[in-house]
Amino acid sequence: MTSLEIRIAKPSDSGWIVDRHANLYRVEAGFDATFAPVVRRAVDSSFASGQGRGWIAEAGGAPIGCIFCVLEEPGWARLRLFLLEPEWRGKGLGHRLLRTCMEYAQASGAEAMRLSTHASHRAACALYARSGWVQVAARPVRNYGCDLEELDWEFQF
Repeated sequence: MTSLEIRIAKPSDSGWIVDRHANLYRVEAGFDATFAPVVRRAVDSSFASGQGRGWIAEAGGAPIGCIFCVLEEPGWARLRLFLLEPEWRGKGLGHRLLRTCMEYAQASGAEAMRLSTHASHRAACALYARSGWVQVAARPVRNYGCDLEELDWEFQF
């Protein structure tokens, strides 16, 4: 059996986080090359701000997922950069990563969390709904070379 671990992300994980987001979203959602620089800025700002934390899920020492929590204005935290390798989806690991992120936000004083995603990420949206998140907005956007529906979700502790 492969050992699973969730550990705190380090700046040295940045390359993997950016590369996997760019490649996975290119294959699964058709995102173009404009996506990788957006992910790079999000990763860099998450590490540079010191206002939050990220986690890496590993199987047998190899990264298979990530999630970040950024502490925003008082009382609010933002979930960012949530990714799980396709072969690990549907096994409860996404829920574990989400719970880790939410527990950190609450322990850090957040009263609520928010996130933005796209409706095409159906499994993630289903996980948020099952975990008590509420979709609060939806709007059509043109991002990363694709016509998408962007969704905003919130969670109140």
